[in-house]
Amino acid sequence: MAVALLALLATSFTLLFRTAMTPSPVAADAEQGAAAQTVEQINGDISVVRVQIDSAAQIELLSSWADDHELNAISDNEVYLEVTSQDMAWLDLNGFRYEVDQKRTEALRTPRSPNAGGGIPGYACYRTVEETYTTAENIVAAHPTLAEWIDIGDSWEKTQNPNAGYDLMVLKLTNQNIPGPKPVFFATSSIHAREYTPAELLTRFAEEVVNGYGTDADATWLLDHHELHFVLQANPDGRKQAETGLSWRKNTNNNFCSNSTNRGIDLNRNFDFQWGCCGGSSGSACSATFRGPSPASEPETQAYQAYGLSIFPDQRADPITAAAPLDATGTYVDIHSYSQLVLWPWGFTASGTGNAAAFTTLGRHLAYFNGYAPDQSVGLYPTDGTTDDFYYGKLGVAAFTFELGTSFFQSCSVFEETILPDNLEALWHLAKSARTPYMTAGGPDAINLALSDITVTLGDSVTLTATADDTRYENQNGTEPTQPIAAVEYYVDTPWWNGGTANAMSPSDGSFNTSVEGAVATINTAGWTGGQHLIYVRGQDSNGNWGVPTAIFLYVVDPANAATLQGYVRDATTNQPLLATVRAGVGYVTTTNPSTGFYSLLLPPGTYDVTATANNHAPDTVNNVVATAGQSIEQDFFLEPFCTIFRDDVENGNVGWSAQSPWAITTESANSPTHSWTDSPGGNYGGGADTSLTSPSLDLSDWSGVRLAFAQSCNTEAGYDFCHVEVSNDGGMSWSEIALFDGVQPSWEQVALDASMLDGAADARIRFRLTSDGSVHREGWYVDDVKLTGAGACAEPPVSLSLYLPLVAR
Repeated sequence: MAVALLALLATSFTLLFRTAMTPSPVAADAEQGAAAQTVEQINGDISVVRVQIDSAAQIELLSSWADDHELNAISDNEVYLEVTSQDMAWLDLNGFRYEVDQKRTEALRTPRSPNAGGGIPGYACYRTVEETYTTAENIVAAHPTLAEWIDIGDSWEKTQNPNAGYDLMVLKLTNQNIPGPKPVFFATSSIHAREYTPAELLTRFAEEVVNGYGTDADATWLLDHHELHFVLQANPDGRKQAETGLSWRKNTNNNFCSNSTNRGIDLNRNFDFQWGCCGGSSGSACSATFRGPSPASEPETQAYQAYGLSIFPDQRADPITAAAPLDATGTYVDIHSYSQLVLWPWGFTASGTGNAAAFTTLGRHLAYFNGYAPDQSVGLYPTDGTTDDFYYGKLGVAAFTFELGTSFFQSCSVFEETILPDNLEALWHLAKSARTPYMTAGGPDAINLALSDITVTLGDSVTLTATADDTRYENQNGTEPTQPIAAVEYYVDTPWWNGGTANAMSPSDGSFNTSVEGAVATINTAGWTGGQHLIYVRGQDSNGNWGVPTAIFLYVVDPANAATLQGYVRDATTNQPLLATVRAGVGYVTTTNPSTGFYSLLLPPGTYDVTATANNHAPDTVNNVVATAGQSIEQDFFLEPFCTIFRDDVENGNVGWSAQSPWAITTESANSPTHSWTDSPGGNYGGGADTSLTSPSLDLSDWSGVRLAFAQSCNTEAGYDFCHVEVSNDGGMSWSEIALFDGVQPSWEQVALDASMLDGAADARIRFRLTSDGSVHREGWYVDDVKLTGAGACAEPPVSLSLYLPLVAR
């Protein structure tokens, strides 16, 4: 234990434990059997305190309250705890030094209001259990040959009452028209109910993959040749409690710590592998890490174990030191929050697995995408009966845990801007790795794929370029060795695992001798068939490690079996020819002659949506154009120009804005000198602010493709005080948020937003609104050069830019 403390002090960790549902012995005894309370009553007795760590014994005592993964590497060796008044008495009794963090406490206690557009109250970006299930059902309805919604069991509450609780559901994604067997990527999320981000991340990944089929090359080959199995809401009973604002972790089994907010079993300590073996869980019913009365005692655990056993082969012998074979198949991830970690087995012992080297390499590779710290799951303390240990220990699957972000109830802005994009990339890589994860862990990534033309006539040649990169590792906990690139190759339509032919690519600089290399090849399409072709690219390093593939589409047209689509693209207002791009389907593309607007495009037989686009014009699409071999199809486009509908550079005073105090025009800062709007002229904004600047009514009846642009400078407390951009299409009766900003952006920046929900609105408005909590007041928000544009029959723009009136369509 002393060694663990020294390691902690050396790296200046701050442990950030969230334990409102993890009582001290005093609170647990008092709460067991207590009557149900409202969320406000429960949270009203909870404070967030910052506890000073003085000894190894204190760390060990506090670690019994919470999951050891719930930590955040910050500084100062402090522990943040959510505690009741009884917990604070227990801290006093045990000699802990602490102080209340007023800001965190206020945020926890703030009541939540329902969101107009759905989502968890106060967190509109996160779908509820019901909304998540509806999304999955809609995916299946829209893609019946790619998606299945499979009932694998019942939640604890449903086992007690068939009219309560939830079905436990798996969303399975694969092309059902291509037979298996196929490698499997299995993912579970939010098995700890209060962790908001995991379920939404996995749901969005599912949407991205299935919606990309046929248009995104990687999504297409993944669904053709792999199976993806997702438990989007792994603890639905508990999640319904957490959606109310309770910091609920476990399931809701009322047989343990009955009739309290600490009831239930920690599902991620209940799996039947090394259950309760090693001090990595609790035998106390009211503990947050209560492992349950027996291994896999819970219906949720039983369902997930049985499902995993049904989709993965058994590839590992029983001894703890046994390794899965190098060519073992399958990947798994259990997605949690928070702590910004990528973890792998074992969690119950500091000893490594038989596949420790490959786990370390693949873990560092995954962590490259999200920037998290890669490490073995054991961390500072053991965990037993966990998901990733089960799937690796029982089956040899390459199993991981992601700990997302920095909070259970993560702000939507942080989720949307950072957690989502970074972790989507990591999930893509883990899905691609499912065929032979231990073999491809150390191979280079194939990135930056490009073709000189994505559409060619049969017999023409096209140039393929790519980069092979063997350096994409996160080296926070040790440095991953890298090797020079040795080879790069591509395959057409049939990958190597199905006997496809390898085609060598040449080094762009003449030799493969560094760990990042460009590669190039000329692809001749003579003898091909017309249509969409999938090009796979992979790289190999000097140690012989091949990486996972990346793919790109190439479209080939056979003139002997094609239709001709042709016509003109013109400005709808002036009838002048336009330089435009015309695209049929995904990959059949041409450009117009700018002097005439004429285009001609060969298409294989089929049905296409055809779209014309041109700069400063709204695109236009004609759906369901049928192309028959030998046919000539005439299709003209008249594109509406984008025009300025409204603009204000704030140099002529208030031109009709409704400015709620203290919003005012200022000269303190401006993008285009010398005036701008600000929420707090002459100082900082106040506590509890909710003030807005609202535009005059705008008649957009004849406009489409509406966009909002403005300049801003923002200085608020990140995560607590926000700058909201909102629009209304009903005169301000209801508002929709189209952007949210927080933190510090001291220099002026340009913002451009889609405001198409205002298309055709007779009484449209835009609004800039600042909200703040009760402490830490900063300079606030400056807004300048507001412009609304759209497509329509434009009147002549005003000669003087001082005329700030809405333009009227002719």
